[in-house]
Amino acid sequence: MTTSGASWQRRAFAGLSGLLAAYASLAVAELIAALVRPEAGPVAAVGGAAIDRTPAPVKDWAIRTFGEDDKAVLQLGILVVLGLLAVALGLVALRYRRAGAVGVLAFGVVGAVAATSRPDSVSLTDALPSLMGALAGAGLLHWLIGRLRPSGSTTPSAAGPEPAWDRRGFLLSAAAAAAASTGAGGLGLALGGSRARDAVASREAVVLPAPASPAPAVPGGARPRVAGVSPFVTPNKDFYRVDTALVVPKVDATTWRLRIHGRGVGRPLTLGFQDLLDRELIERDITLTCVSNEVGGPYVGNARWIGVRLADLLREAGVRPPSRGGGADQLVARSVDGMTLGTPVEDLMDGRDAMLAVGMNGEPLPLDHGFPARMVVPGLYGYVSACKWIEDIELTTFDAYDPYWVKRDWAREAPVKTQSRIDTPKPFARPAAGAVMVGGVAWAQHRGIDRVEIRVDDGPWQRADLAAEHTTDTWRLWSFPWKATPGGHTLTVRATDRTGTVQTEKRTGTVPDGASGWHSVVVTVE
Repeated sequence: MTTSGASWQRRAFAGLSGLLAAYASLAVAELIAALVRPEAGPVAAVGGAAIDRTPAPVKDWAIRTFGEDDKAVLQLGILVVLGLLAVALGLVALRYRRAGAVGVLAFGVVGAVAATSRPDSVSLTDALPSLMGALAGAGLLHWLIGRLRPSGSTTPSAAGPEPAWDRRGFLLSAAAAAAASTGAGGLGLALGGSRARDAVASREAVVLPAPASPAPAVPGGARPRVAGVSPFVTPNKDFYRVDTALVVPKVDATTWRLRIHGRGVGRPLTLGFQDLLDRELIERDITLTCVSNEVGGPYVGNARWIGVRLADLLREAGVRPPSRGGGADQLVARSVDGMTLGTPVEDLMDGRDAMLAVGMNGEPLPLDHGFPARMVVPGLYGYVSACKWIEDIELTTFDAYDPYWVKRDWAREAPVKTQSRIDTPKPFARPAAGAVMVGGVAWAQHRGIDRVEIRVDDGPWQRADLAAEHTTDTWRLWSFPWKATPGGHTLTVRATDRTGTVQTEKRTGTVPDGASGWHSVVVTVE
């Protein structure tokens, strides 16, 4: 091999050394995280810190662009950036061996700071995964770069022929390092899987009691069969998921506890999962909506929930609503992952079916929807009400505390806006001329939908056929038989709620309190 070829080979192997060092760092870090706390792993910690510091409009863009894959995209991006930096550090280490190792350690410090600064961080031990992983990676990079140097050399020669170095020895060392890292990572996955298996087993052991207050029967007319329109009940597997958890918390229901405390709480409560199941349960059909749902967006769904009335728990703890002299006007719910959501106490105790849910569509809550317990409050956007994996309820005031999203410029209070959506035909569809069924859903939780209207192009508004109303807390399906004529057309929908409020035409984004505007689709009739 020529001197030039050998030099390029050494550089390539130096870049490979950087990648192997990064791989080893992550593998060791995930192994330590499995022993300490899975959420303290560097990728989850750095990703979570990135989410925490991302401006609300950027978060909204990510949800709009990538949907429920936004977390996977973020993690992939972190790994790609880490890989590129690892290659660069390997090349630096070829000339400045110690500097490359110090660079790896610096990334460990970044991960440690990110882990200990997360809202769910419980102690400085959260720094251990990143620090131990960085030590392993720095040591490996220093060792592998040493295999690329000629015997007795400390710094590569700037001139002259390329000195001989042990290619075979390097490849054997690299293979051994990769195998050891894979073993460490595999052990970490096995240990982490054990914790997840405990959570899954505790969920599978749950037998939901019959509710003391069953859900009212759904009228047959609430479920019209219109091809392309969302079903009245959204299956669990299709129900939207929007949260900041890069790692879905795996909570063992047998050890889970919920604490209720704070301002105006005369009798603090600590409840286990079985304590909830032993209480009087209610069952209700309730439509949930994410504040990140754009006009016509998919982040809305209807499910049958079973749980304990939050008002009952609050009254048992001695809480009174502000209108009756209570000292707290905000309930702050905390998740096991550190998320905080703030809900008006008055809304929780005004008679609506706000609950601490333990079941969804006839089964225990799915892990990614909050098992073992979550809040469900009809009429409020999820970011101020729907805390998943809840473990703490503190009564306080809006003046005293700003929860996670309020600190990021979202509104303190966020009642769901009256909205409607066209499900069929889809945008840019090409239906045949003649009878075309237009259909969709409309919602105004806790107020109810009174009327849905359709407009074709700039024509008059025409009333759509509304499915039977189940309750004011669920969406209503609607349909409209359209006599379609050839050419391009714009279909627009608007709804009117039971208070007489007509859905506004004014288009606004989702920040700070939910999107508004009419949903339209453009089609070409052939």
